[in-house]
Amino acid sequence: MNELKNICVFCGSSEGNDLAIINAAKDLGIAFSDQNITLVYGAAKIGIMGILAQSVLDHHGEVIGIIPEFLKKKEVVHLGLSELITTKNMHERKLRMLEESDGFIALPGGMGTLEELFEMLTWLQLGLHQKPIALLNVNHFYDDLLQCLETMVRKGFLSMNNYNLLLVDSNIIQLLEKMKAFKPDDIPKWLKPERT
Repeated sequence: MNELKNICVFCGSSEGNDLAIINAAKDLGIAFSDQNITLVYGAAKIGIMGILAQSVLDHHGEVIGIIPEFLKKKEVVHLGLSELITTKNMHERKLRMLEESDGFIALPGGMGTLEELFEMLTWLQLGLHQKPIALLNVNHFYDDLLQCLETMVRKGFLSMNNYNLLLVDSNIIQLLEKMKAFKPDDIPKWLKPERT
């Protein structure tokens, strides 16, 4: 079983227009607090990001925010976090998120959320880490994305093994249990050295 002390959550800097997503962010914050999981996230006070962080803090949990310098200057940073880490740029931010976290969850969001999710998945696929990565599929938000991944499998661009690296559930507690039980292959087969 994986010990999940810190989980990084990728999610929208907008609130969107679906109340179920806002409520899911609040509920995820409560679940983190109940299970003594520290939230690692992008440090913003706005959107789903801010709602999630405030939920953790309101329920006496710990929150680590990681933000690049140029975004900090735009006054979007949450000033009430347990810890705030400033990085030089976006790439350094993602590296620090990887270092600080035992796993990753994507809540609904936009392009930035998908970019962060797929970079971490790619790094997992390449064997650069072995941490669980999960989608909280709130109100069928990610159904179309999952269909796209299934098409990649059908068309031969994504193996079923790599497709299965992404854990998916609409239930927060069940998703956390899947993350705790996650066990990847040691090294992707196509990266193993050829025998001579």
